[in-house]
Order: sequence, then C-alpha cells, then structure tokens
Amino acid sequence: MALFDLHHPWLLVFGVLGNVISILVFLAPVPAFRRICKEKSTMGYQSVPYVVALFSSMLWMYYAFIKKNAILLVSINSFGCIVETIYITIFILYASKESRRQTVRLLVLLIGGLYTLIFLITLFPLNGVLRVQVVGWICVTVAVGVFAAPLSIVFQVVRTKSVEFMPFTLSFFLTLSAIMWFGYGLLLKDLCIALPNVLGFFLGMIQMLLYGIYRNAKPSIDLEKKVCELVINSEQIHPLDSEDINSNDEQGINTAGVVPVSVANNNDNEERLGEQLAQVNLQPLQTPVLVVCAA
Repeated sequence: MALFDLHHPWLLVFGVLGNVISILVFLAPVPAFRRICKEKSTMGYQSVPYVVALFSSMLWMYYAFIKKNAILLVSINSFGCIVETIYITIFILYASKESRRQTVRLLVLLIGGLYTLIFLITLFPLNGVLRVQVVGWICVTVAVGVFAAPLSIVFQVVRTKSVEFMPFTLSFFLTLSAIMWFGYGLLLKDLCIALPNVLGFFLGMIQMLLYGIYRNAKPSIDLEKKVCELVINSEQIHPLDSEDINSNDEQGINTAGVVPVSVANNNDNEERLGEQLAQVNLQPLQTPVLVVCAA
C-alpha cells in the first residue's frame, strides 16, 4: 500500500498522529456521559452533536473505502462510529420521552435517510474517479458546515465574557488534529481532506485566542439581568391598598378571600425565578460536534 511506502514517511507520521489526537477528541465527552450514567438523566444535554458526528464519520469512512490506500482514514472513522454509537445509546437510554423521540427522528433522517440516499446515488450511477470526487466534495460540504457550528460558542464567549463554554484543552486538540489531517491530505494530494481542516485550524486558533483574552475576565451572565428584570417587575405591581379594602367593606363586599396582587405576583415571580435558576444550573457545556476532517 502507498500508505506504508517508505517513500512517504511523513504521510504515515501525520496519519498516525491524526489518529491519536482524534481519538482523544472523540473521548472528550466521556466525563459528561459518566455523569449522565451516574445521574440517570441527560441533564439537558442534546444528542445532535453525537448524531451529526456519527453521520460525518460514516461519510468519511465510505469515502476512504472507495478512495483506497487510506487505511488510517478508515481506522479513525471506524473508531468514531463505535464511540458515537455508544454515546447515542447511552443518551437514548437515559433521555426523556421527548428527547428520545427527537434523537430517533434525527437518526432516521440523517443515517436512515440522507446517508442511505448519498450511498445509493453515488454507488450505482457513478463509478471510478467520478464517484470518489462526488463523495469527497459531499464530505467537504458536511465538514465545513460542522466546523461552522461552533461559531455559536465563540459568539457566546464574547457575549458572556466567560470561557466555561469553551474548554481550552478541547480547542487545543481540535487545532492540533486539524493540522495533522491537513498535512495528511496535503501529502496524499487530496484536497477533500486538506481543505476543511484549513477552516478547522483557524477556528481552533480563534477559540484559543478568545480563551487567552477572557480566561480572567469577569463573566457577564445573562442570568443577572433576568434576576434584575424579575425584581423590577415584581416591584411594578399595583397593590390592593387599605382604602380599597375599606370601601369594599362599606359596600358589603367580602374581602376575606382576596389575596393582595403584590403577594400573588411576587409568589409567581419567585417561582419563575427559581425555575430559571434551576435551568441555568442544569445548563451543560455546549459540546462541539466532534468532526476533525476525517474524524
């Protein structure tokens, strides 16, 4: 195989290092899933990143099979398919009925629908180099879309001035992985592998730069604004004053069962505030879609 040809030692180096780093990236959500198993609840986590990662890994593995001489591409995506399947199984096991239905629906849509359609359309009507090119550019399109997804986390970091949503270690390994797979694609003279990792590299660098800027910054949490709004709203209530009660008594109206509006609204606001605080406390770190070009 050309992959293990002694004339391509750097190709082997970049491919092996890409596998090792991508394995670490794939295993990044393990602590979160250990917590899910311990709590027997998904705790607000979403299954979308893991379903999309499974879809992407299956696409890249299909591309590697039809391209040939890309065994390191096959190995990492095989690992990715296994790991993501385990994640999704655990999620479905402990998810609520609604989350479980959404996950199954997404699996049917992406894996049972879109992936099957791509497979059938490219396998039978196309052949040879044309099939490889079509599947390769489909993989590029998916990878670019997936790499663009973490931009929402970047905006969140800038808005909140908090890097808790963007762990430095994960950003660092994503950047390293992009470098390795870019080198692998460049040496393999495969633009479909190299191109998406250019975007992955710049995105990783932006994330690490933001981490350096905001790691010691005081967080600007939206929750504080929500609390203030609730307090203000609770004060802007027209209470039932004593004059109204006295006039009602004079008219023979029973006010024994009347609850002052201020008390009722304050109780409602306290309940709403408690619910929002609970939701914020349960809000998990946004897990990036683990797609490192071929992984």
